[in-house]
Amino acid sequence: MTIQCISPIDGSVYAERETLAQPEAEAAVARAKTAQVEWAALPLDDRIARVQAGVAAVGAMNDDIVPEIAWQMGRPVRYGGEFGGFNERATYMAEIAQEALAPIEIENSDAFRRVIKRVPHGVVLVVAPWNYPYMTAINTVAPALISGNAVMLKHASQTPLVGERMVEAFHNAGVPEDVFQNVFLDHQTTSALIAARSFGFVNFTGSVGGGRAMETAAAGTFTGIGLELGGKDPGYVMDDADIDAAVDTLIDGAMFNSGQCCCGIERIYVAENLLDQFVEKAVAVVNGYKLGNPLEPETTLGPMAHVRFAEEVRAQTREAIVEGAVAHIDPALFPEDGGAYLMPQILTNVTHDMRVMREESFGPVVGIMPVKDDAEAIGLMNDSDFGLTASLWTQDVERAEAIADQIETGTAFMNRADYLDPGLCWTGCKDTGRGGGLSIIGYHNLTRPKSYHLKKA
Repeated sequence: MTIQCISPIDGSVYAERETLAQPEAEAAVARAKTAQVEWAALPLDDRIARVQAGVAAVGAMNDDIVPEIAWQMGRPVRYGGEFGGFNERATYMAEIAQEALAPIEIENSDAFRRVIKRVPHGVVLVVAPWNYPYMTAINTVAPALISGNAVMLKHASQTPLVGERMVEAFHNAGVPEDVFQNVFLDHQTTSALIAARSFGFVNFTGSVGGGRAMETAAAGTFTGIGLELGGKDPGYVMDDADIDAAVDTLIDGAMFNSGQCCCGIERIYVAENLLDQFVEKAVAVVNGYKLGNPLEPETTLGPMAHVRFAEEVRAQTREAIVEGAVAHIDPALFPEDGGAYLMPQILTNVTHDMRVMREESFGPVVGIMPVKDDAEAIGLMNDSDFGLTASLWTQDVERAEAIADQIETGTAFMNRADYLDPGLCWTGCKDTGRGGGLSIIGYHNLTRPKSYHLKKA
């Protein structure tokens, strides 16, 4: 099977790669399992140093990586790629590794040594998405390698060059080739490998349907699975909010990367007395965007990664308008070709009966609704199949935390949005998935506890 990356810039075939046949994939797993034993036996400081060197080597490639990202998934070059976040996350995980992986000593007396150690799963499969192809991959790759696992990275077909770049950098930095492999696999082969217990742990970031396929393949194998799936993240602007800051952050959270952010803002609830002011300011922000070729430095909004993604957003928006939603952005300001280039849109007079307020859009459209009080906002925020993040805007920390306690979400923000803090567990609930990445908890998910009860006499 041939994997093709169709560039959203011009519809051309930007890259093609052949997938591994089943026997080749099984051989790659076997090599990883053999290499992992020696890798795990290295001192932790050695593994940390090699991973950090690999991260730095990716940074040295950034001038080439930035236009590659634009060609593969459409993000404008003006934003400089992902190395800042990539480096921040990997560096933090390296810094906490000694503490996170330290044995828990219960007793070390003349009679007994009793200790709990954290040991690697073995081979970890990382299935990474295209929307933030470097940052999402490093969330698992860095701590998995540091904790002594071998890693097989299967990247999205939209971003096939990312895995190749990463393994090249890490190999040059001293991570053995069989310890960190980039693989091209079709869905059938991936499922067959999981069903055959090829991996000690699987981390998947992608669609709800993809997550179900992973769980189905793993059924009965007891393979650990971490899943970050869909999202429909809300923002709530309270009556005491800094409205200018709320508009700037929430609209950026809704529109940046053409709305293709895992924790992007897809629905906004605003205190009734602030609604008109919020919408007016939000429209002014969006009207200042420039939709165009992501290789041009003045472009602030590039194409969506694929025509089919843009078509889904168009369909949700059209349906909402037919059902009574009001569109606030003039199409004349954003000429588009009906393909991957998609204008941004702000909708009001929306309801939760509309798909645009219920299903994941993953594009540059956001619906805004008024609310009369906190109770109504909480009910609406929880009226979703998803639970990744929620963004609360108020000057009152106690009020924000009390509301956060009642929201079904993985992360609650106050006065910020669309950010992944590597010191906190990145997690979700409901159809967003399960498990947790980064932080100390990320290390715990990429290892298993092993108890030692040693009687000395």
